[in-house]
Amino acid sequence: MVRIVEWSAEKPQSKYVTKFLARSAFPEEAEKAAAEVLAAIRAEGDRAVARYVAKFEGAKLTPKRFRVTEDELAAAEAQVPPALRRAVKDAYTRVMRFSKASLKAPWTMKTPKGGTAGEFYSPMDRVGVYVPGGTAPLASTSVMTVTLAKAAGVKEIVACTPAGPTGTPNPVLLYALRLAGATEVYRVGGIQAIGLMAFGTKTVRKVQKIVGPGNAFVTAAKRQVYGYVGIDQVAGPSEIAVLADGTVPAKWVAADLLSQAEHGSGWEKSLLVTADAAFAEAVRREMFAQTETLSRKALIQRVFDRDGVLFCVTPTVEEGLELVNRFAPEHFEIMCRDALKLMKGVRAAGAVFAGAWTPESAGDFVAGPSHVLPTGGAANMFNGLTPDDFRRRHSFVAFTRGDLAETKATIEAFAQVEGLDAHGRAASIRFE
Repeated sequence: MVRIVEWSAEKPQSKYVTKFLARSAFPEEAEKAAAEVLAAIRAEGDRAVARYVAKFEGAKLTPKRFRVTEDELAAAEAQVPPALRRAVKDAYTRVMRFSKASLKAPWTMKTPKGGTAGEFYSPMDRVGVYVPGGTAPLASTSVMTVTLAKAAGVKEIVACTPAGPTGTPNPVLLYALRLAGATEVYRVGGIQAIGLMAFGTKTVRKVQKIVGPGNAFVTAAKRQVYGYVGIDQVAGPSEIAVLADGTVPAKWVAADLLSQAEHGSGWEKSLLVTADAAFAEAVRREMFAQTETLSRKALIQRVFDRDGVLFCVTPTVEEGLELVNRFAPEHFEIMCRDALKLMKGVRAAGAVFAGAWTPESAGDFVAGPSHVLPTGGAANMFNGLTPDDFRRRHSFVAFTRGDLAETKATIEAFAQVEGLDAHGRAASIRFE
């Protein structure tokens, strides 16, 4: 079902809007499953990983077969058609260019008495990347994650991806991982992949940080290992919001909304916000018509059945923007005549796509920024993945004698009120 409801910030919210905004990235069943699997991996290591790979992925693997060999990676490249190799290389080139341009630069400032303070960055030593491969081999995610780590200067980039019953990951995915710079690739997916990277086993050394999207179970697992390792953000089931004023064809908007509904978990969210009720109805008709032509129509139907698609008619486009900010979508398309002007009012969105010629799929595959973005409302507090997520920020201070002399009284005052005598003495002793 695709409902069309009215919404205004000044009126009581529709129950359908309230429910839609309150979606969770952590369904209870995912939380429980993640806790069980992670506890087993902490206790049993490789043995538990192999057991859950067999249970959830259907592949019987010994720990020695977890890792994809160099020969397998080389063979995968030969299986990828030339046109597809060119597409992967094009995406890699664009993402690498954007990543290098976005890296934060070190900076310094002078202190009042001639010293120096500032920030500098160092790459992490070993990071883990999760690349989904269940309902679809997301070769694009290989590029949108590993490339950023490489741009940041990370030396050891560990990638995990499900391989299914055959135990052989998709060759395009493997080719993309190798091209982007993965140094180790493991044919392990799901919660067990997160546990493998977070805790380490006899076969695989633990990483410092885990990034990448995944289903609700992977997302729950990432949250639960936070503290053992760093994580990027909450990146669960895909979602999109489109703000439209009717100047972009309804069939274009329908296609964009369906592009996220087809991902396959069934928990995807697609939100249309417009001030034009007739346009909303036209988009609804287009969505149903286009769904019948798509290879994943059964998966899209699951989203329809779970009320994962909602159309809201607002008094004005500007008020519609307020609704989108409250939703805090992973992807936000502004399909309006004044898209760049309206973009200035965006407060919460993982990534913004402005104007009729910028479908979200351009961001998924080739535009440059990573498509690993916060979901489930987490765009209110998290940003999308960047190369700086793979670096450590270091502040530094280099005082002169004059700087310390000027600040000694302040240091001593704080030390006294907080009862930290040694703190005060560490400053005063230098002038005795």
